[in-house]
This record gives sequence, C-alpha cells and structure tokens, in this order.
Amino acid sequence: MAEIPKVRIEKVGQYLGQVVRIAGWLSRLRSSGKIAFLQIRDGSGRIQGVLAKADVPPEVFDRCKGLGQESSIIVTGEVKPDERAPGGFELQLRDVEVLQNAEGYPITPKDHGTDFLMDHRHLWLRSARQHAILRIRAEIMKAILDWLDDHDFLRVDTPILTPSACEGTTTLFETEYFESKAFLAQSGQLYNEATAMAFGRVYTFGPTFRAEKSKTRRHLMEFWMVEPEIAFCDFEENMEIQEQMLAYVIKRVIEKRAPELKTLERDTSKLEKAVVPFARLSYDEAVELLHSKGVEFEWGGDFGGTDETVIADAFDRPVFVHRFPTKIKAFYMKPDPNRPEVVLGADLLAPEGYGEIIGGGQRIDDLELLEQRIKEHNLPPEAYAWYVDLRRYGSVPHSGFGLGLERTVSWICGLDHVRETIAFPRMLYRLYP
Repeated sequence: MAEIPKVRIEKVGQYLGQVVRIAGWLSRLRSSGKIAFLQIRDGSGRIQGVLAKADVPPEVFDRCKGLGQESSIIVTGEVKPDERAPGGFELQLRDVEVLQNAEGYPITPKDHGTDFLMDHRHLWLRSARQHAILRIRAEIMKAILDWLDDHDFLRVDTPILTPSACEGTTTLFETEYFESKAFLAQSGQLYNEATAMAFGRVYTFGPTFRAEKSKTRRHLMEFWMVEPEIAFCDFEENMEIQEQMLAYVIKRVIEKRAPELKTLERDTSKLEKAVVPFARLSYDEAVELLHSKGVEFEWGGDFGGTDETVIADAFDRPVFVHRFPTKIKAFYMKPDPNRPEVVLGADLLAPEGYGEIIGGGQRIDDLELLEQRIKEHNLPPEAYAWYVDLRRYGSVPHSGFGLGLERTVSWICGLDHVRETIAFPRMLYRLYP
C-alpha cells in the first residue's frame, strides 16, 4: 500500500480526490453529535475537516470530544472540492490523531483589548489577521531584495555594534564593549558608503535601533531598514531608483498577496495609484501648502506627523519632499550647490496618513566640507576617521536612501498602528514578550 502523503494546506488542491495527512492545530470545533466539523490550520492556510460518526471507528470520533482550541492534531482524509470554502477544498476525515489537547486557550473569539493581545503576542500571531500581515511583510521583503538583486546591487551586511552615531547622538542605545562603549546601529549607511566605493551598488537589510522616547502609531525602537547606496549617483537618479523599486513592490504585493489583502479588507485601488513618476515637492512648496491649508508652520522646522499627512493628502500617490533646510538634516547631507542653506535630500511620504517611509539623498563628497560638518556637529573626529578616508581616496558623487520596512508594511496593509507589522514589536513601554 502506498504511503499517505503528508501535505501543507496551501497545496491540497494538487491532491484532489486523494487521501492525505495534514499536521496542524485545531482553530475551531463544532459537533452535532453525529458529525463534527474541525477547522484546521497549519501555518500555510486553513481548511475544514468533516468527521462523520458513521464513517469512522467509535474511538476516532470520541477523540475529538472536548478538544480545545489550538490542540495539536494530525488528520487523515480525502480532499474534496467545496466552493463555499475559502480555499475551495475540504477534507472528508478518516482519522484524527491528537498530539496534545490544549485547554483554556486565552484568545477567544470575543473582542480583546490591545494590551491583552500584545501581552499574548506569542499566541496572537496565530490569528488570520496576523498571518495576513506577516505574509505580506515577507512578500515585501522578498520583492525588495529581488528588485535590488536584479538591478546589480550587491548585498553587504553592516555592523549592528558601532563606535559612532549616524543620525545623531541623542537616540542611541549604548552598551558596554569590553573596556569601551558601543552603540546599537541607527543605520548601516556610513558603512554602506564604504562598500559602495568598493562595489559600486550595494545595500544592507537588517534591524536598526532608535532610542526615541516616542509613543506614536508610527514608531518602534527596533525596526528593519533596507539601505541601498550607489556610487556615481546624483540626487535625481537616487529618487528615480526609489520610486521604481517601490512601485515594483506595490505591484507585486497586489498580484501575489491578494487573499491576504482581502483578509485585511484593504482597498487596493488606493495602492494601484502608486505608479511612477511620484510627485515631487520642494520643502518651500510644502511649507506654502501647509500655510494654504491653515497650518501654522515656521520655515526651518521639521515636519511632524500631522504636517506630513496634510502634505500627502494633496496627492493620490507617494510624494517626495526635497531640499530640506541644512540645519535639520544629518551632517553628511550634501548642500545644494545653488543654495547651500538646503540639502540635496528627500523624504518620501506615503499617502493616507502613513508619513515618511523613505529618507535619502546625496552625500557630501568633498573632504574639507565633511571635516567641517563633523566639527560643526561636535562629533568625535577619531570615530569618523575611516569615514573621512572615503573622501580622501577616490571620492565620487554618491547617493543612497533608507526604507523603513514596518512603516511600508503598515501603509500597504492599511493598518492603524505599526505594532502589528513585526512579529514581536519593541515600543517605548513594551519589551515583553
């Protein structure tokens, strides 16, 4: 007798009319006394198993009595078509093996508060909504990597522990490093600039850390960024790379993750508008736009979340805001040669109130100007000596950007808060679980 194949739920359609085994968890059980309906999930999907008392030995039917939500089971059954089922199939069960009967599962079908769900994040991940979000996150990550790899970028990993700051010293997580101090990386950008001088087009993709005491729906203390850096690349080309990559990611998610977007009830017509070219707005024009909308804003300040929302609401797709005041941007930003009080940097704002998802720009490539900026920002010259060397030996015009993965996931999924965009979020007052 041929061995019964063990399959994943997402692949059951390939076994129509055949008997298969599925290992998973019981998400729901209903029984009428003569027939039991088991809702089974295995991480790849969900399927209903129908167990008729008349079709199986009594001990098999009795095993299902009293099974709790999230009990671990292995079921055997024939794959049948079912147009009413979400996946189009169900199982006519022949056997149920119980590995563990879970009792008192804390997350029930009733409504639970956010704090309760976050305290039980390790279990909340099993819900259909969280499955959809994290599958979309994985698709976004894969799409980004595919686009960069297909456009001649080389992935080069950069350190998590660093001796110096990238974005500013006030938001660093400090740790002991033997007899000295180290910091959790805010960004891989500075190291990316070194690898770009070696390989031309590079990127890093990994966790970054900001000790910002911010409690908003857009902020995490630990988040993931993809950071491309490109040698011989100016400010305009840098923006073109950003919009082409992001437009590709959006299109791919819509095509490949339609069921998950449907689970989240996401209005994809809004995402479909994210086609190139994206709008471009100078900082000066953005300030004028805010004033025209009745927002009090003084030139020279940085935009807050509300300001970004007002600006983005004027467009039906992402919008670049460029040429910010030099004083509010990082020390490495290249000043506009025609107007040194602003830099050749841009933030990409997502529509629908999601704010900045990409920040980038052209870097200073002049040795003397970089040394001057380091001094003006009161940064320790010895910690940046290697970075300055990049301008001493073969300096070229170069640009790059950082895309915040969680904010991008939040926008594409249409979420109210960034906390659901990563399996275990780290927020101002949350380090558990």
